[in-house]
Amino acid sequence: MAAVAAATAAARHALADGQKASPPQLARIVPREFAGWRELATPATLVSAQTQEMLQSLYNEILARVYAAADGYQVMLSIAYGGDQRGVLRAHKPEVCYPAQGFKLLDSADTLLATDHGPIAARTLRTVLGARNEPVMYWFASAGRTGGSAWERRLHGLRLTLTGQVPDGLLFRVSSIDADAQRAWARQGDFVRALLGACTPTARARLAGLEAAA
Repeated sequence: MAAVAAATAAARHALADGQKASPPQLARIVPREFAGWRELATPATLVSAQTQEMLQSLYNEILARVYAAADGYQVMLSIAYGGDQRGVLRAHKPEVCYPAQGFKLLDSADTLLATDHGPIAARTLRTVLGARNEPVMYWFASAGRTGGSAWERRLHGLRLTLTGQVPDGLLFRVSSIDADAQRAWARQGDFVRALLGACTPTARARLAGLEAAA
């Protein structure tokens, strides 16, 4: 562990001007309409103004939209991308973001979201603010990878820094205002599968580390 810590410190010092990944251009690669889902004209109010300002200081790109299915069910989408995830630029996780806005975090659990392009290691949360029940599903793609333990992701990031690359990161979050958490997560899963199915293989790789199905 001491050797890893020393190597990390050396890598950070050496990579002040390291090679950074190009931004994904979220507004362009995420479709506005697909498979019965369409973006609503109403702006997505997902975080407080103070939190939004903080996120903009941490991330290079933030995309926030609200989509509706043909039956009217709505899903809020938030994607935040940071080109340098070392130090303070690490993902601002929903477990921190939601309570900071006054929500109560009722429970959280790891889950594996099945898609036609491979599984995604995600996390589900149940949050509540007064009468507002907002189940959440999210994942963090660190340096182009999803899944694995936090330690495995750190090791992968370290490998990148040791080869002259700056690890980037992307936080992908969906949520719904729904008192039935199981229904919300099921609909969110449907939304994610439809969205990723409408994306190019390159976009899927950036958003969720998924390649095209064989």
